[in-house]
Amino acid sequence: MRLTLLLAFLTVAPVSALAAPACTDVSPNGQLPTQSNAGPVLCNQFYAAQQSLEDKVPLWSAEHLTEEGVEQAEKLQGRAAFHADLRLLLGQRAELTDYKRSGWSRGHMTPSGDAPDKASRAETYALSNVVPQSIALNTGLWNKIEREVRSLAAKDGEVYVVTGPAFRGEAGTIGQGRVRIPTSIWKAVYDPSEGAVAVIVCKNVFQPTCGQVPIEALIRVTGVDPFPGIATTEKNKHLVIEGWPK
Repeated sequence: MRLTLLLAFLTVAPVSALAAPACTDVSPNGQLPTQSNAGPVLCNQFYAAQQSLEDKVPLWSAEHLTEEGVEQAEKLQGRAAFHADLRLLLGQRAELTDYKRSGWSRGHMTPSGDAPDKASRAETYALSNVVPQSIALNTGLWNKIEREVRSLAAKDGEVYVVTGPAFRGEAGTIGQGRVRIPTSIWKAVYDPSEGAVAVIVCKNVFQPTCGQVPIEALIRVTGVDPFPGIATTEKNKHLVIEGWPK
């Protein structure tokens, strides 16, 4: 009986122990994004991401981007290898084979280009931080959006960023693991120096378009409150990010 209980604990412990206090460093006032009926939060050195074990994608991925970190990231050379996140059990995680010949790119939620060191950059290549993303979006508008967020962090000293997928209707799945394809992808940015928030949503299609929306609309559609730790007045104040599509 004791052996059975021990084996059961060892099986579930890697998932149940993932929501470590260090995760709170990535969110304003230490309050992580909220999403009801979701899977575990995976804590990393540089970011945290909550998983959908059914869809095998992150529901959100949160980071604290600073001026110093951006400067370090710009000096960092090289990439890393995409890899399955072995903290999740088989059948609850995406595999590299799911993306192979799928026609979809492996789209980072927390960008690898934000990571300040090699270890942090490698973390962002876990498939627990990745969704099936249109190649045109990933290499085009989305890349520009990520660069503008880094520029804002460098200018204002720090920003908090949460990125995730949205599912309005069905866009299908990829691979034997049936990794769900988002209909759109969003990014929310909170700038403490401005006390304001910006949210942008891009259609995850092969001719993508992007537009800014109120945070209330994001919460209503996705069920994710990216910044539960800030005041309502700050949530409702619009942050202007130069270069973002209107």
